[in-house]
Amino acid sequence: MERFKHFQSLINQKVVQSIVFPTENSYLTKLSFGTPPVEYFAIVDTGSDLTWIQCVPCTKCYNSQGSSLFDPQASSTYKAFSCDSQTCRAFGGEQCLKTNDCQYHVTYGDMSSTIGILSSDSLSFDSINGQKTTFSTTIFGCGHNNQVQLGNLGIAGIVGLGGGPFSLVSQIGPQIDHRFSYCFVPRFAKSSGKLIFGQESIISHPKAVSTPLVSKYPQTFYYLTLNGVSIGDKTAHPSSSQGNVLIDSGVTLTILEPDLYSSVEAMVKEAIGKEPVQDPSGTFKLCFGVDTNINVPEMVFHFSGADVRLQPVNTFMVNGDLVCMLIVPNSVNPFSVFGNYAQINFQVEYDLQKRVVSFAPTDCTQI
Repeated sequence: MERFKHFQSLINQKVVQSIVFPTENSYLTKLSFGTPPVEYFAIVDTGSDLTWIQCVPCTKCYNSQGSSLFDPQASSTYKAFSCDSQTCRAFGGEQCLKTNDCQYHVTYGDMSSTIGILSSDSLSFDSINGQKTTFSTTIFGCGHNNQVQLGNLGIAGIVGLGGGPFSLVSQIGPQIDHRFSYCFVPRFAKSSGKLIFGQESIISHPKAVSTPLVSKYPQTFYYLTLNGVSIGDKTAHPSSSQGNVLIDSGVTLTILEPDLYSSVEAMVKEAIGKEPVQDPSGTFKLCFGVDTNINVPEMVFHFSGADVRLQPVNTFMVNGDLVCMLIVPNSVNPFSVFGNYAQINFQVEYDLQKRVVSFAPTDCTQI
């Protein structure tokens, strides 16, 4: 009987495989909202919860060429939550509007923000096999005042894949076996990677390594434990211990606590053995002239139980006439973030029931 129930639960689960492709700073996936479904591109973000897109009427919207605003009135399945609804209270709706609609206000780490109506509608993904997988009554934000810099590349909003109750993966958790994975291609690849929800996201790679998720507040973030960073036979250790690093697909660069960064920078300089050059833009902390033909060393991030070996594509990039390290110090807080450059060409799986994150070195252009 138990085996039958398990088999039945697998039948009821949904498998979604959607494309993921790079922009300059982030990774986008394709999804649709409403009935009839309207297609949009949005940023894959494991560092936030609320999924939102720009909606009409829009008091302040960023320019997003190639992406029309979502019109709630054109969807037969759209619903705005009222101020006195349990969902609005649980979300912590900022204020009531004259229409009694629940208003949300989300501010991100860079102080950008989105304000709008907490809503629900059908959300669907175009799977790679051409079938559309729909999740009905998905809670999302209909953004009317979006003070964010997402560029003008047709980016409609953000897909929130964080660990909080209002994230997409929490809402659809039982239908996707509480697991998802992604595989990010290099920035200038001509092919796309994948975002996978459900059983198909399980990694079966012989070189896969896994590290525990650490439960901390706020639960939005996925905390891992970083024990050290090594180059060759030298290792730098962080000052803090458990849950000292976030893994965040919405952050571009890897950010290290100041003391750890200083040690890593010293190791890199010693391994490369060339004279650094200052980055005039101030974005990068360590750069070399592109004509110096540096040999970028392999860098190993030692997570608890998982050694993740970073290749040059993860740690350095050509920036004009410079080659710059994609790791910077945290000038604001004493914690670290494992950004999306560091995750290129890894299949990264989040198993939210077992509470582990797994990494498998993968040519993401080929999966």
